[in-house]
Amino acid sequence: MRIPAHSVCTAIRDDIVSGVFERGSRLTEEVLARRYGVSRVPVREALRTLESEGFVTTRRHAGACVAEPTEIEAADLLELRLLLEPLAAARAAGRRSEAHLKVLRGLVRLGQDRARRGQGEDLRSLGGWFHETLAQASASPGLIALLTQLRHKVAWMYAVEVPARPAEAWAELGAITDAVARGDAERARSLTALHAERSFSAHRLRGPAPVRTSQHPVNTASART
Repeated sequence: MRIPAHSVCTAIRDDIVSGVFERGSRLTEEVLARRYGVSRVPVREALRTLESEGFVTTRRHAGACVAEPTEIEAADLLELRLLLEPLAAARAAGRRSEAHLKVLRGLVRLGQDRARRGQGEDLRSLGGWFHETLAQASASPGLIALLTQLRHKVAWMYAVEVPARPAEAWAELGAITDAVARGDAERARSLTALHAERSFSAHRLRGPAPVRTSQHPVNTASART
């Protein structure tokens, strides 16, 4: 069975974000093909995609390498988030479906429950799903693609701490959901901008990650797309 290039791309990206491949390390087609159990063709295609996204760079005499973003580039990501997430919320207020609202409300209920219990790891995952769903509710393919790439890069460059007052953070997400449900685009935009700005203090730049290797091929057939 031929593994599609987008599945290989997802697998390599995930390994870059999680620190399996250190920033600046070489990414050879032969090694990657062996790791993911595929031919070199989808690996080559995946590397081109990842280069266009900024995760990979090509160096003279070295070939493909994991990119090494600067602190300025990392700071720009948070500024972009401050611009794009409020736009997505405003779009969602006018375009969301009932299914989107159901998921958003369910995530808010779960988040508020986990906040009361102090379950920080769950809160990080739930927060990510909330913002992903909010972006999907914008019904704007270009905006969704940009925000998806942005979330990957933020996760790669930053460690995000649990908010000091998680209940307040989830109350903000609940208010955003209410604004989206009412179709109030401007309120959804302003609340999302405020929430994003307040979250900046929880972001800490990651240091270089150690290289972790595996002796076993990775099954890309089940990789997230």
